[in-house]
Amino acid sequence: MSDFILTSEENGVLTIQFNRAGKYNSFVREMALAFQDALDRAENEASIRCVVITGSGKAFCAGQDLAEAIDPEGPELSKIVSEHYNPIITRIRRLEKPVIAAVNGVAAGAGANIALACDVVYASASAKFIQAFSKIGLIPDSGGTFFLPRLIGMQRATALMMTGDPVSAEEAKAMGMIYDVFSDEEFAEKIQKSALKMATMPTHGLGLTKRLLNQSYQNSLQEQLNQEDIVQTEAGQSYDYNEGVDAFLEKRKPNFKGQ
Repeated sequence: MSDFILTSEENGVLTIQFNRAGKYNSFVREMALAFQDALDRAENEASIRCVVITGSGKAFCAGQDLAEAIDPEGPELSKIVSEHYNPIITRIRRLEKPVIAAVNGVAAGAGANIALACDVVYASASAKFIQAFSKIGLIPDSGGTFFLPRLIGMQRATALMMTGDPVSAEEAKAMGMIYDVFSDEEFAEKIQKSALKMATMPTHGLGLTKRLLNQSYQNSLQEQLNQEDIVQTEAGQSYDYNEGVDAFLEKRKPNFKGQ
């Protein structure tokens, strides 16, 4: 694992931390590939029930390190998109476990869109979201043109992508871009509490919910209803469902296993 990506696991929560604080956690190839490896680990290890993605220092992630993008010896833009960011977004969305973006500071460009691809987005009060691509003549990648209009509507998404105006954490919450905002002082504690809550829930069912949400982007209503029928049957055969029902009837706290 690269030093640009730090991981730690505790109580079923895998924390993935971007670690190029001196460069506002902007991505280079080594960091992008290491991030993919960390997401693969989250998918493959049963002990991991929830994932938290956050940044070190003052930023969450400033997107692509432009010094690498313009380096004649570095990867071309097409390679950066197809081998770095597209696989990252694909991994986040296919991971049938809850993924929390803990946006501790500025999230710009690909950094903002990686956050928006996560299942639940929390931000510190001082965080900002910036669709910075237009300022250098690029288009919003990393799923930005897919997720942002669905979160806040076409008009607002278009305006933010064309103007590159920064959005404060509170503004992002008000427009439905993110779920909640915590004060800078309480941010780490609140994230830990939220992640632990998610990790102790019936995470198999949460993963199935995510699968259906992914499918809803292209399904008709009837197709989605049919998929709900199929997946509900799968959920009803799980350990967590039986444990949840038993705990309810016995008036005790359930012990879910994510199975």
